[in-house]
Amino acid sequence: MRGITGPREVFEGNKGFIEAIAGPFEIDWQQEDLESVRHTILKRYNAEIHSQSAIEALLELRAEHGLTGAEVERIELDTFQVAFDIIGGGEEGDKYRVRSKEEADHSLPYLLAVALLDGQVLPEQYLPERITAEDVQQLLRRVDVRPDPDLSRRFPQQHSARLRLHLRDGRTLEREQHDYGGFHTRPMGWDAVAAKFDRLAERRVEPSLRTRIQDVIANLDELPVQQLTNLLASQPISD
Repeated sequence: MRGITGPREVFEGNKGFIEAIAGPFEIDWQQEDLESVRHTILKRYNAEIHSQSAIEALLELRAEHGLTGAEVERIELDTFQVAFDIIGGGEEGDKYRVRSKEEADHSLPYLLAVALLDGQVLPEQYLPERITAEDVQQLLRRVDVRPDPDLSRRFPQQHSARLRLHLRDGRTLEREQHDYGGFHTRPMGWDAVAAKFDRLAERRVEPSLRTRIQDVIANLDELPVQQLTNLLASQPISD
């Protein structure tokens, strides 16, 4: 609206916003406002965005039934086409050969397997020794991911997952859901966001600085952004 331009490929290029999410569209900038910010999505788990509903469904089944990885013979997931193409074995190829963090966080078979085994998907699940461990490598090969036309039609308004756990005792547990904690239909509360920040930053940023960063972010609409950037630059971040 004010003449700012950017790279067209972000919107019109291969896997750009139009192709991957929205489809063709035109914008009347005279009618636009800033309310789309209310559709902001935060990831609950340390994993690719389209995996979040499936991971949450699996972890809730795991908690509800007190499951361990040894009890599960096979995992089946029906998901939407975009998730299948990017992280399920569609357009972007084999997701069963997982040897690095980059491969792991873009592999639904790995993410579901490690979530079932460990009960979480956090930085520890991307350590080299965790990725290559025999238990997760064996289990991820028993994960079957398929695109579902009905779930695909719900995207992007919903990020849907239909999960089935086939247990060794013959039972099948199933859960279907269309969002997750952090999606715009179930936004994270401030306490949950702050807890995730602390969890991820605790080994790299000392407590008082973390508190100051949180305070500035909580009031960012009333403060100059430079206050935040100064804080972020005030302590070297270690590896």
